[in-house]
Amino acid sequence: MRNFQDLSEREILALAISSEEEDGRIYADFADSLRDEFPDSAQVFAEMTAEEGEHRRRLIDGYVTRFGDHIPLVRRQDVRGAPTRRPAWQIRPLGIEAVRRHVRQMEVDASRFYAQAASRTTDASTRKLLGDLAEAEVAHQHAASALEEKHLSDAARQAENDGAQRRFVLQYIQPGLIGLIDGSVSTLAPVFAAAFATQQSWNAFLVGMAASIGAGISMGFAEALSDDGKLSGRGNPLLRGLICGLMTTIGGIGHTLPFLIPNFYTATAVAGVVVVVELAAISYVQWRYMDTPLLSSMAKVMLGGALVLAAGIAIGSS
Repeated sequence: MRNFQDLSEREILALAISSEEEDGRIYADFADSLRDEFPDSAQVFAEMTAEEGEHRRRLIDGYVTRFGDHIPLVRRQDVRGAPTRRPAWQIRPLGIEAVRRHVRQMEVDASRFYAQAASRTTDASTRKLLGDLAEAEVAHQHAASALEEKHLSDAARQAENDGAQRRFVLQYIQPGLIGLIDGSVSTLAPVFAAAFATQQSWNAFLVGMAASIGAGISMGFAEALSDDGKLSGRGNPLLRGLICGLMTTIGGIGHTLPFLIPNFYTATAVAGVVVVVELAAISYVQWRYMDTPLLSSMAKVMLGGALVLAAGIAIGSS
């Protein structure tokens, strides 16, 4: 990598051109990836792409006038201290608000970079060039805000945020909750049946691990094969299956691990406390994300868990 102070004015202009081109392509990628789900935000980024293209054309015209037609390849990653850019495909899965924050940070970084670069040079023409670029980036920040106000009203922003929240629930929370319920409740009977039948913690642990892993595999496949997600909006079936399978396994292992305690009665008491915590967590998630009244959710979950637990103890004790 090179130090910025070692770049010539020609290379500084080339760096500015490549930076504007990179930023424009990132905005264009955001606009394309958001068009179906967030059309108002996509329109904002499309117009920002056009703004970046205009900046790049002005820079190229200035470069050609001073240095000719050949523009050397100088990129941010070649210069120490220059802000780097994460590609759109890394930011987009994090949600619409993460995209907006990233774009705002891009504009701030570009402005700061040019301002700092201007303060480090003693050449008058280079200082003027960098100062002009810093002012252009500040103006671009104001233009971006104006574009958001034009295309992204409070109602449109709220609608997009609500849509993102619904997709998050459908694609992550729902399959995870299904798995957690199945793992926490369905494995209670075999674990406690084995515990009370043998009075041996290790035997209960082995049964619990087998039941948890087996249920996780089964639930993972069931969720992945139930729906391709295209019409329902539930997202990638493989990802849903993975989430559901993992949460099923975690739900079962939670009350299985206490049976690593050698003393049977101590292990059983700790496992019982873990069961209550698991069922309370399920009730909270239902209340937080599924709009289920907390008391109603706790009553249903606790009742179901208690019945399964009682069945396991009764069978194991017979």
